[in-house]
Amino acid sequence: MARIAGVDLPKEKRIEAALTYIFGIGFYRSRKILEKAGVSPDIRVKALADADVAKIRSVLDSDYKVEGSLRAEVTMNIKRLMDVGCYRGLRHRRGLPVNGQRTRTNARTRKGRKKTVAGKRKK
Repeated sequence: MARIAGVDLPKEKRIEAALTYIFGIGFYRSRKILEKAGVSPDIRVKALADADVAKIRSVLDSDYKVEGSLRAEVTMNIKRLMDVGCYRGLRHRRGLPVNGQRTRTNARTRKGRKKTVAGKRKK
């Protein structure tokens, strides 16, 4: 089992799909990493040689911010918005959608379960 950036990659998947299990790496970036490392995207994780894993690790360390450092940066960006008191920061603080979505009917993921309010009935 290959362990890259603190994440255990699934053995049976192709390496280009398995790299997307790392926070901050999507399919496009996965392809670019493999291209720079000189590793075939068709190879399965269980068939990777230690040298290939080392190449992928070195490309990740030198060129990309992933996992812990990326999560910390995102968290700090959100905290900065909240500290400044801008509109987006206030939406984060209140647990509401940030990017202009409607909240009258939807937004249940951000708002949580419905809280029924008494006396809110149409006349």
